Amino acid sequence: MITREEMENIANLSKLYLSEDDFEKMSKEMDGIINFVNQINTLNDQYNLENNSNSNADINKNVLREDEIVDSFPRNEILKNVDGGKDGFFYVKKFM
Repeated sequence: MITREEMENIANLSKLYLSEDDFEKMSKEMDGIINFVNQINTLNDQYNLENNSNSNADINKNVLREDEIVDSFPRNEILKNVDGGKDGFFYVKKFM
């Protein structure tokens, strides 16, 4: 369990004011966090996991492809579906 002195030091570093009730509550919560991290570390040891921040290194390779020029939609075909589209533009109302 985390000691009172350690909790006071954490509160001081975090610039937190903790009442007496808060000290007990936060100590229990901090102890739970530390136990959880210890469980994770135990799993790393148990399964001989390497300390690798990117376990999907083979999947996340940067895949480059050649740019291809493709035809876009004809502007007139798009604008015929819009009320008020003319001169190759969409006209919108001013909001404010």
